[in-house]
Amino acid sequence: MNEYIPPTKFRQAARMLRHGEVIAYPTEAVYGLGCDPLNEQAIQKILTLKQRPLEKGMILIAASFQQIEDYIDIDETIKSRIIKTWPGPHTWIIPTQPWVPKNLTGNRNTLAVRVTNHPVAAQICKYFGGPIVSTSANPTGFRPPKTSRQVRKYFIRKKLFFVPGSIGRLNQPTTIRNAITGEKIR
Repeated sequence: MNEYIPPTKFRQAARMLRHGEVIAYPTEAVYGLGCDPLNEQAIQKILTLKQRPLEKGMILIAASFQQIEDYIDIDETIKSRIIKTWPGPHTWIIPTQPWVPKNLTGNRNTLAVRVTNHPVAAQICKYFGGPIVSTSANPTGFRPPKTSRQVRKYFIRKKLFFVPGSIGRLNQPTTIRNAITGEKIR
């Protein structure tokens, strides 16, 4: 996955995120939809596109632990457990800080987070300067897309900004584990 993607694409993606738009981009296993996690209207756009209930919550991806640490509330033991798996295709359900919006947590006191090792997804977070929402780019009940073409078919006539690139080598979406118990959820 040594694709060259011009920096202008990442700058454009960051600008779109800052303006409340939804982007489509490659991740470790599928194409994803992303937005600014602190923009309620952008999150609502994703929920509407996916026909996804708010109660499910969202996943945040980041380029580094520092980009997500203000969102979560963990002790050093849990931090050392999860840090060993990052960057990588491991999503953790972690207790949140009280200020984290309920449209991210699904009205729970936890949040799914991942420090991605996918080069395109990580660059998007770097250019944006923080974590972004990451959810598969498909309507609920449909197969997650592996290409931008499939995303375009799902969302014909919908306004999305596409960041080019290939998905990673995973055959399945990333694993999700509970950071407190270590229990595998997906």
